[in-house]
Amino acid sequence: MLKHLHDVVVAGGGPAGLAVALGCAQAGLDVVVCEKRPGVIDKACGEGLMPGAVRALGALGVDPPGHPIQGITYRQGSTVARAAFRTGSGRGVRRTALHSALRCAVERHGVPMLTSPIRTFSQHSDHIRAEGLRARYLVAADGLHSTVRELAGLTKVNTACSTWVPRWGLRRHYALAPFTDTVEVTWASQSEAYVTPVGPNTIGVAILSSVRGGFTQQLSAFPDLSARIADAEPISSVRGAGPFRQHASSRVAGRVLLVGDAAGYVDALTGEGLAVSLVTAAELVRCIRLDRPADYERAWKRTSRRSRWLTEALLWSRRQPSLAQRIVPAAAKNPWLFALAVNQLAR
Repeated sequence: MLKHLHDVVVAGGGPAGLAVALGCAQAGLDVVVCEKRPGVIDKACGEGLMPGAVRALGALGVDPPGHPIQGITYRQGSTVARAAFRTGSGRGVRRTALHSALRCAVERHGVPMLTSPIRTFSQHSDHIRAEGLRARYLVAADGLHSTVRELAGLTKVNTACSTWVPRWGLRRHYALAPFTDTVEVTWASQSEAYVTPVGPNTIGVAILSSVRGGFTQQLSAFPDLSARIADAEPISSVRGAGPFRQHASSRVAGRVLLVGDAAGYVDALTGEGLAVSLVTAAELVRCIRLDRPADYERAWKRTSRRSRWLTEALLWSRRQPSLAQRIVPAAAKNPWLFALAVNQLAR
């Protein structure tokens, strides 16, 4: 007797994978999630949800607790640029709180959560077999260094840019009342520090850098920020992620579809990764419902284009010595332009 045929198997139980699973369940599809890590998963993350991400979660019926975010602030020395969101508030949300809210919603819909990773799979004309499961589609939501993407032959080695420099991220939380209602980004010569209010008495500090080093070492590049949090108690361990840039040759290979970081990633510089993951997850579910997986590649490119282009442009400027020190002064001198860029990402 043939084993039960699911509509979708999702490899990876992070926010992107859970968003796909929840969307599939709400659409009446038979979906199962495979994630080797049980329970709530933490991850290095800036934890600032753009207004678009808050709306995308709301469309799924998910409303995680957090702290309102009204915009983005850039700092470099005494120079400050601030842009307010025009399309509603964002939200600072602990990664664990976000994951818990999504996981609870998925469980309420009766979606099975299996603690077994997808290590192998085989494609057939009308289904996929993976770790004893049969499904019409396999969704790879297993992160930056996706195993399924590699197995599907979709991992693309970046040989086009000889000047590419890997970047990593570190994050820690502090028991400190937020001193801003924005995500505050402080720029140093080779790194950026993000301060995100995630609760009434908690902030998250994330540092993105092209130089490897421990959290304390990285924080030393930001003396003003270091002084502000010097007496605050660290309330989480340091978590890291990277290298960020990952290339995929396509988001679709037959009945395999990529979503979230597994679909390809530029950088965390603009803080829009979760928003893009949620929006593209909705497009993926739509394409599966229509049984038109090939349409997803075009949909992914369309919905992520603005974010990819703006992030690439900012990264390129960051790598130019003559331009890097002018980013924040230019934002402060041209607040309308800074606001335009921020709200292009926020919507």
